[in-house]
Amino acid sequence: MIRSILALLQFCTVLPLGRSVDFDQFARRSYLYPLSGYVVGGLAGLVVLAVPDRAIGSALGIGGILFLTGAHHLDGLLDLGDGLMAHGGTGERVRALLDRQVGTGALALGMTTLLIAYSGLISVAHPFFALVAAEVLGRYSMALLTIFGRPFHEGIHGYLHERARPWFVLPASLLCLPLVLLTPEPMSLLAGAASGIVTALLVLGTGYRLFGGINGDLVGASHEMTRAVVLCVLALVS
Repeated sequence: MIRSILALLQFCTVLPLGRSVDFDQFARRSYLYPLSGYVVGGLAGLVVLAVPDRAIGSALGIGGILFLTGAHHLDGLLDLGDGLMAHGGTGERVRALLDRQVGTGALALGMTTLLIAYSGLISVAHPFFALVAAEVLGRYSMALLTIFGRPFHEGIHGYLHERARPWFVLPASLLCLPLVLLTPEPMSLLAGAASGIVTALLVLGTGYRLFGGINGDLVGASHEMTRAVVLCVLALVS
């Protein structure tokens, strides 16, 4: 299990964790995704708390997450933006999604999502908890898409999906439960969790409708969008 967690953190972060662990150690236990949220969210949350000015601290907190994750999931969000803005049928949208160039749609969706996340974080009453919760629930959305997102082409997502099982939902959900012990406002956490699940389902539905399935870009985009939505919901409900 320790090797699986190490493989997870090596996949989701740029933390110096020593020699690379076989990726299959994580692929067979992708329900562990939420654990990486506690690590990344906790480290970024400490940055927010360390800076006296909330606006600057919130910007550094969001930036810290992007740095810790190597902007890996942000890249997926940008690709999704180009895919959404493409004209034509499924084939044209998939080509735009997979194209490595960054277009107007990528910039629009990326900037909007980061602005929403920043606005939510700067407005919450408990920024450390909010950032941890948003990251954990964002990773939970990645677990859901890994389990239920039929891939439309070969890639890392297809590799993970092939090894995922429907029962992975249970342990992934249980790994989110420690948030109950951290939260100062249980009702806001419940609303945030519900909004995170809805966001993941919307990305899943969008993937099937517009692209014919899911790939790693949509999984990463789900994480970025879920974090932004959860932060805003926590700010509005608290």
